[in-house]
Amino acid sequence: MEQKLMNIVLVPTDFSNIGQNAVNHGAEIAKFLNYKLLLLHVVNRETRATFKKENSTEHDLLEKLASIGKEMQNTYGIQTDHMIREGSIFEAIHLTASEQGANLMVLGTHGKKGLQHVFGSHALKVVTRSPVPTIVVQKRGFGEGYRNIVFPVNDFTEARQQVQWARIIANSFNSRIHIFRQPSNDPDIANKLAIVTNQVEEAFQQNNIDYTIVRAEKREKFARQFLSFAASIHADLIMIMTDADIFSPDFPAGQWDEKIMFNEAQIPVMCINPIITGKVFYEKIGSGL
Repeated sequence: MEQKLMNIVLVPTDFSNIGQNAVNHGAEIAKFLNYKLLLLHVVNRETRATFKKENSTEHDLLEKLASIGKEMQNTYGIQTDHMIREGSIFEAIHLTASEQGANLMVLGTHGKKGLQHVFGSHALKVVTRSPVPTIVVQKRGFGEGYRNIVFPVNDFTEARQQVQWARIIANSFNSRIHIFRQPSNDPDIANKLAIVTNQVEEAFQQNNIDYTIVRAEKREKFARQFLSFAASIHADLIMIMTDADIFSPDFPAGQWDEKIMFNEAQIPVMCINPIITGKVFYEKIGSGL
């Protein structure tokens, strides 16, 4: 059964400073996209141990979530809702996204180690198996929005899906998109990269999106160049396709995702999964590139 989308930004929070930064990002996005903000706290064994230590209850958690939601409502003029859910963090987040009809999630992290601490062995699975696109944020604030976006084109880019969200974000934030293209000595891969780049250019031109194209140097590792470029132009957002099973010539499966998501410049990263998110694109803005 396909997910019914309800224009909701889902933000799981643990009430930490990083969690609050994710809430702030989610509220700003909800304001720009005219979405509702849904706050989620997952109750598990660690949470219950904290209950006992602090002599608190689930009712206290709901009040805390309600207070944060009210603050976001008053500050950003958006609709908010909140809920708690019991279970493993991995399962609870994904079930909530699917059942509530969210079509975007914001996830706060201290970086790879921080995410591993919070989510255990399911760290990357929370993002790469999410039923909706996920924006991963660290300590960096929202600023003036996602106006300066870096968009990689490599040998596993799914242009149609990635472009659709690029359109939504660029139109909402009046963004400039920097297409960063991977080089290749393999004729077949080089041909695919040229085709994908042309598709992306055509889609951006049709939708009056401001963009530039930068080609990576063949002698350097693509991920290293990509992140260096993003930092050099003070990018506000990186958009990537994510899939833990994808193989890239530069990295074993999953390492591309990790390098980008947990980048040292702390640039927010929008992670778009290639299977489920197609439903988001087709239902929201149609199937054409």
